[in-house]
Amino acid sequence: MKNIIVGTAGHIDHGKTTLIKALTGRNTDRWEEEQRRGITIDLGFTYFDLPCGDRVGIIDVPGHERFINNMVAGVVGMDLVLLVIAADEGIMPQTKEHVDILSLLGIEKSIIVLNKCDLVDEEWLELVEEEVKEELAGTFLAHAPVARVSSATGEGLEELIGMIEKMTSDEVVAKDVRTIPRLPVDRAFTLSGFGTIITGTLVSGTISREDTLQMYPVGKECKIRSIQVHGQDKEECYAGQRVAINLSNVKKREIKRGCVLAPKNSMKNTDLLDVKLQILESSMRVLTNHMRLHFFTGTSEVLCRAVLLDQEEIGPGESGYVQLRLEEEVAVRRGDKFVVRFYSPMETIGGGVVLEPNPGVKRRFQEDVIEELRRKESGSTADVIEMHVRGHGDTLITLAELASLTALSPEEVQEDVEILKNQGLVCVFPMRKDTFVWHADSQRTARQVLEKVLKAYEAKYPYRYGMKKAEVQAAHFKKIKPNVFDKILEMLIDAGCLKRVDEFLCTPEFEVKKDAVYEKVSGILLESFKKARYDFVRYSEIDVKGTAKAVADDILNILLEENKVVKVTEDMYTLSEYMEHAKEVIQKELAKDPLITIAQVRDLFETSRKSAKPILEYMDSIKVTRKMGAESERVAY
Repeated sequence: MKNIIVGTAGHIDHGKTTLIKALTGRNTDRWEEEQRRGITIDLGFTYFDLPCGDRVGIIDVPGHERFINNMVAGVVGMDLVLLVIAADEGIMPQTKEHVDILSLLGIEKSIIVLNKCDLVDEEWLELVEEEVKEELAGTFLAHAPVARVSSATGEGLEELIGMIEKMTSDEVVAKDVRTIPRLPVDRAFTLSGFGTIITGTLVSGTISREDTLQMYPVGKECKIRSIQVHGQDKEECYAGQRVAINLSNVKKREIKRGCVLAPKNSMKNTDLLDVKLQILESSMRVLTNHMRLHFFTGTSEVLCRAVLLDQEEIGPGESGYVQLRLEEEVAVRRGDKFVVRFYSPMETIGGGVVLEPNPGVKRRFQEDVIEELRRKESGSTADVIEMHVRGHGDTLITLAELASLTALSPEEVQEDVEILKNQGLVCVFPMRKDTFVWHADSQRTARQVLEKVLKAYEAKYPYRYGMKKAEVQAAHFKKIKPNVFDKILEMLIDAGCLKRVDEFLCTPEFEVKKDAVYEKVSGILLESFKKARYDFVRYSEIDVKGTAKAVADDILNILLEENKVVKVTEDMYTLSEYMEHAKEVIQKELAKDPLITIAQVRDLFETSRKSAKPILEYMDSIKVTRKMGAESERVAY
């Protein structure tokens, strides 16, 4: 099932909110003022299900010019836009600005919805549709399908739903749930008994309950207490879903629209951005150096100054390299789209793409600076290598394989991998024959898988030290070579994400359970071994007073790991101190006489021949003795 986000756009009072109510049965105007004035001020959210089973989250964005900042915030994560145009009015100025903003933010899929068709006759409708197509020629909406509807009567709604289903099934690509999660916050509030809650569209990755993420640019680590998707409690949420998340360790007053929830160290706060900026052909403004602008990206709105790096000015329809110097910190990633509006009066003049989210201060007209930005815009060889590394998340890829795939020299590949490593985009594992490279997104996914698997295992088997390393690899990382998997584990252990006890893996905070059941079973076992001394008792014959055998086995294993007990031979165990004493006695006897027999061992420990033989076999296993000729004779190892 795809998670699809559909948004509305269009002039005020053209019926966006009414259309959504007709599609979903719910009103997206939340505030009393919105309902009283009949206009959408803030973002409204609801959902409906398509006949194919895909769930559509729908965002109602404001049409009024004064609330364009809310409109931009609503575009985050949209797969498809319904451009709503009232059939009795046609295209209006705000419609055009919405189209410009959608284009600048990279929206590609849209349906033109001619609403209020019940208010006009067929001839008028034909004229309006023709006018709309003329006005939108040359935009991304030039070939968009047109749906004629009436939100009031329900006319054309089924056809519109059919268009949405066809377009989202055929043309909308499912979002990447394996990359780092990123949730731009569009609303934060508190609920009694819950604390801080944020809402937004998860634009990438997966978030699970109990995850610890970071709120940017606040810098606070937040634990995910609970997750809701369309009003239902969930253990996880995925890219493309509208979500509400209950956070701990952060106050509502610390969060505002524009904050971003993402993994720790996956982003950096910045007040400088290197961008490629395009001025709209329809703009009446010329961008000059150091002009003050309103900058919008994701759900952020920040004032900034534009430093033109390669031109004196950028006019309508022109583009250039610009460093934006922000008046507040934001957290963005390379490739993020943005919009800029003139400082006063507020009007959209252009937008573009972030080329470098964490640059240093740049001087104007420096050829090396401009060349570097050209490279970043076109995509460097390092970008190509990152793409290949990302595609080998389940196996890892070597430097030699990368050189072969990219037709670059080993030296060039090495240099680019080093760049990616310094940017935190890849992990590198040097081995004897070659170096393996792993994408940071794959590493984060693996960490999430391990945490989930190990926590489930620990809940099921509280008396085990964790899951066997070999079992973890066979079940979840079978395509990764064992020696490389060992390197990955070392990295995760060093990072504090994982704990290893011999060949067992567990979460860092996990400790084996030592409760009443443990005390009872361990007490019975230790007392049985103590009483038996060197007349070894068989473990399978000990009565553990109604405890399940699997639980008793696990508790015995704890005693073995803690070296309180040793395994003498199959099904025979004893106290470690007894076998240490036996080792000392046998070594003394061998110092007197280089040969020792089963009969001598029987007499030394006042036991039977049946128990003396396992004692000697144990001494063979720890290299105190070795066989010499006859089955019953041993010499010093």
